[in-house]
Amino acid sequence: MTRLTEQAVRSLEAIRGQKPLIHNITNYVVMNTTANALLAMGASPVMAHAIDEVEEMVSFAGALVLNIGTLSGPWVEAMLAAGKRASELGKPVILDPVGAGATRLRTETAKRILSEIKVSVVRGNASEILALRDAASHTKGVDAVHSVDEAIDVARQISVELHTTLAITGATDLVTDGRQVVRIENGHPLMALVTGMGCTATALVGAFSAVEANPVNSAAAALAYLGLAGENAAGRAEGPGSFMVALLDALYTITPEDLGAGARIVTES
Repeated sequence: MTRLTEQAVRSLEAIRGQKPLIHNITNYVVMNTTANALLAMGASPVMAHAIDEVEEMVSFAGALVLNIGTLSGPWVEAMLAAGKRASELGKPVILDPVGAGATRLRTETAKRILSEIKVSVVRGNASEILALRDAASHTKGVDAVHSVDEAIDVARQISVELHTTLAITGATDLVTDGRQVVRIENGHPLMALVTGMGCTATALVGAFSAVEANPVNSAAAALAYLGLAGENAAGRAEGPGSFMVALLDALYTITPEDLGAGARIVTES
């Protein structure tokens, strides 16, 4: 068992024991999905986006997840308020730049969050990550049109420039802080056929970040755990609908020992 896998096991044990509160300011499409995923894994979700309460709510949380999937002006301001308060309190902030590169609002909001808030991990597909750096990079809606390998070099540069860890998801997932590169080889093609899998990955990164201070460790653990759950669920599913139900069951039933045996986390440098 590798060092990162051992840390993933310890982190899952900590989540199950501590049940950290994860504050999500996320999009309408995935609220139910990500809340159920967090509950199934053993964390405690709260979905709070009103600007009148986000600073107070984040003070109770173990981590803050910001997801720009269904943006509006008030939500942007709430995200900034919650993120700044989380940064003041030293709590990890996880950003999901859904659709960055598709519209100016999404791209500029993601960049504004990164410039005004201390973000621990940015979790996105390759196109979304590239859009944080290159205005000429465009997404197809919220789907990636670039591969993980195409993003790796610029991802390392962006990670250093922004002082954050990047988690890029695709057929193979990649995590980098600019110095080390980690690949996570867990997952199943059915995960690409249901909405919200990327957003769920981001929420789970939030849960692992609440119990593990090293963002590379927490991101790699979350992606391996979700990928393994996807593999287990696919073995019991007949298609995308039954897969979603089976995935929640898998998140609930996977033990730390299962994660240790099944995680495929490879450190490249």
